[in-house]
Amino acid sequence: DDQAAAQPQEETTPPVDASEDTTAPEDSGGESTAESGSVLVVYYSASGHTETVAGYIAQATGGDIFEITPAQPYTDDDLNWTDENSRVVYEHDHPDDRNVELVSAAVDNWDSYDTVFIGYPIWWGKAPKIIFTFLESHDFAGKTIVPFCTSHSSGIGSSDGDLHVSASRAAWLRGRRFSGKESTEELKNWIENMNLNIRNSNVG
Repeated sequence: DDQAAAQPQEETTPPVDASEDTTAPEDSGGESTAESGSVLVVYYSASGHTETVAGYIAQATGGDIFEITPAQPYTDDDLNWTDENSRVVYEHDHPDDRNVELVSAAVDNWDSYDTVFIGYPIWWGKAPKIIFTFLESHDFAGKTIVPFCTSHSSGIGSSDGDLHVSASRAAWLRGRRFSGKESTEELKNWIENMNLNIRNSNVG
């Protein structure tokens, strides 16, 4: 139950704003040894659920993983969405202030990745600001982005569409929300149905 949540994390999130469009948009145009056709799975996880899904995706695609880490970690108080003075409430109320400093945005062999999965928890029907920071730190020209989010009940909403402006040169595919209860087979079917050109994939 979203309303019962004590903080905005993957499995229990703040209520979705009533004004938000909850229809997913149509498709739009660590150390590694990446090759052409390789996959990178990038994620930020507040409580571990997004990390779990990211791991499944990396295993299925043979991809590498990069964890987005804030320079100033989010504490429980920061994540308390019921406190109007908390960090996440401030970030939500100031949409133009998207710069959340990262420990590092540098990805080894960045140019070798063709497909980048981007994972995040849903906060108020949106992606956390830290995701915008990562996207705006890289040139995604020629890459395909596949967004995914985790939430117990809130849908992906407009969150993936909102991210397009931060990586407008990429080809964006339709995003998907995961509850964390999906089987490995469901994840494999989702990836296979996108018909991505993936080297070393364990699907198909």
